[in-house]
Amino acid sequence: MHCTSSRPFRDPRAKYRIGIDTGGTFTDVVITAPDGCLVQGKSPTTPKRVSEGVLAAISVAAQALGRSLGELLAATDLLVYGTTHATNAIVEGKIARTALLVTAGHPDVLTLREGTKANPFDFSTEFPAPYVPRSLTFEIDERIDAEGGVFHPLNEAQVASVIERLRALGVEAIGVCFLWSMLNPAHERRVAELLRAALPGVALSLSHIVSPTIREYRRASTTVIDASIKTLMQRHLGELQQDLSGAGFRGDLFIATSMGGVMQVEDIAERPVLTVRSGPSMAPVAGLAYTRELGEDNAIVCDTGGTTFEVSVVRDGRITTTRDTWLGRRDTGHIVAVSSVDTRSIGSGGGSIAWLDAGGMLRVGPESAGADPGPACYGRGGMRPTLTDAAAVLGYLRPDCFLDGRMTLDVEAARRVLCPLAQRLGLPVEEAAQAVLSVAHHNMVTAIEDITVREGIDPRESVLLAGGGAGGLAATAIADSLGCRRVLVPPTAGALSAAGTQLCDIVMEFSSSRFADLKQFDLDAVNRMLEELESDAQAFAEHLRKRGLTEFTFERFAEARYAHQVWELETPLAMSRFDSPEDIARLEEAFHCVHERVYGFFDRAQTVECPYWKLRLRARIRKPDLAVTPVERHAPARAGRAYFAGHGWVEIPILSSHTEGVVCLAGPAIIAEPYTTIVVPPAWRASRTTSGSFLLETG
Repeated sequence: MHCTSSRPFRDPRAKYRIGIDTGGTFTDVVITAPDGCLVQGKSPTTPKRVSEGVLAAISVAAQALGRSLGELLAATDLLVYGTTHATNAIVEGKIARTALLVTAGHPDVLTLREGTKANPFDFSTEFPAPYVPRSLTFEIDERIDAEGGVFHPLNEAQVASVIERLRALGVEAIGVCFLWSMLNPAHERRVAELLRAALPGVALSLSHIVSPTIREYRRASTTVIDASIKTLMQRHLGELQQDLSGAGFRGDLFIATSMGGVMQVEDIAERPVLTVRSGPSMAPVAGLAYTRELGEDNAIVCDTGGTTFEVSVVRDGRITTTRDTWLGRRDTGHIVAVSSVDTRSIGSGGGSIAWLDAGGMLRVGPESAGADPGPACYGRGGMRPTLTDAAAVLGYLRPDCFLDGRMTLDVEAARRVLCPLAQRLGLPVEEAAQAVLSVAHHNMVTAIEDITVREGIDPRESVLLAGGGAGGLAATAIADSLGCRRVLVPPTAGALSAAGTQLCDIVMEFSSSRFADLKQFDLDAVNRMLEELESDAQAFAEHLRKRGLTEFTFERFAEARYAHQVWELETPLAMSRFDSPEDIARLEEAFHCVHERVYGFFDRAQTVECPYWKLRLRARIRKPDLAVTPVERHAPARAGRAYFAGHGWVEIPILSSHTEGVVCLAGPAIIAEPYTTIVVPPAWRASRTTSGSFLLETG
């Protein structure tokens, strides 16, 4: 097997490294060979037992490497697994029967959420049900005050009575969230002792451990979500370990987290909430690495899969993060208040179904054809038109090139399911297919504007990175709408999140709620809190050292705001402790800079407050440099036809990354890669970069 690499992996002890991303439609695999070469594999996801699809995708890549599945797994020392299993279980309601214990007087914390609605004057929409129903919410007599003192002692007799009710109700998981427990967790810890003694088989999560934030709803929501998926994820990861071991894997298994890093499987089993939306967090990790090749510090990273369209942002060379991850609509969904990569998701992937609403308007998504039966052109019985079917009808997807030639597309089946939609729209089938793509592209642009324009980012100043199996179909149309002049499609675009798992480190965050007014700053109190975070982080680092990891970095942040503001901004700390008024002034100035970047202004006359502090530990795992995929085979350029709006059917060249002599080409053209297809429309041109990416430019 011949493979070229810009900077080959030179570790003589290196073995294979496998990165996996399990999506709703396909399971993607990227494997780093000992010489640094990246090899991809893809297979349909198998929802009933996910490991079947995982092993099938690894087998595809193993075949490309000339090895059997068992040989490859036996020669692999590290496997990183990213999954949507937890997110899907929450969205579909397939979670444990979960109860919530709260401080007496606060049973409505999950019902009222944060008291906001997207449209406060819409009285026709029912407010959604809480994550845990009131019938499974129990009030406990106890109270910790805002200074951490015991205002009302814990009523242990009442706790014993509640435990009997929990047993009678068949509760499978419990979340405990008491007021001010992040300052004094004594009552939560005592309740945990009683629960574990009486209900040993029930999953348990405590808010001061899961999310020690100052806002009660966010703590409670994150805690019950963690509890509700704990048994599910422990069983899921156990099955994965068992099946991988049975197939010959003996290396280390790491799990991708929502923070854009990984954790060892034993650690993630205790905090499964960190896997919620972990799959999308990997795409910007790969995107950051690829855009650095262009010297770009700002990028919009799009990952268009079979079910969803995910978008994230790289700004000033850093991946943007958030503590506001909503499952469902903002303010009315359920929030996960742990630090995570800021991604926005909509149901607009390759398998998204096109339909007409009651008013006759064309819609695309959020319902998806999924992996089974999939789009009609897959030939598995799909009867409803999808985005993929529209692309096949327009000639963008080549029937004999899909999924690296392992699946032949049925274009006639795609035309058949699109014809009824075209008739209802009063359009020829090609124009109807183009309309389907246009509506989907509009949905994608709206999602991008939500994370860029509304956050003070001008998308015209960024390169658009297109990932996902369907990413190359939409990239230039999205770029035209946003005013982006450059689009980058990396060689691992079809498995962008899986590629991101190859470039991750172990990331763990330690946090504390300790209010500090910078004009009346309590040096001793803040330094004691920072020392506690440092101690916790060092203890975790020592835990990792025993497992063979030796390289660590520590990043420190304060979440700061102007007095009376509602939300905080993450502000980097340049010091590990505060020793002088100058250190306080440095933090204040850093916050002004962050506020100006996000909101366009700052006010030095305002008081700055810091209610929340974080220390982020990063343990380095060896990782490959990005390389191009194998190039031993050569595919000659072919002639074909494709339909473009305003041009009709056009004769075009069809090329691939394996086509010899292709350095630069002008559109219209199609580049048929093994796991993605790049549409180069008129007025655009494409060229190859040193890493094997395709750079598309207009103007």
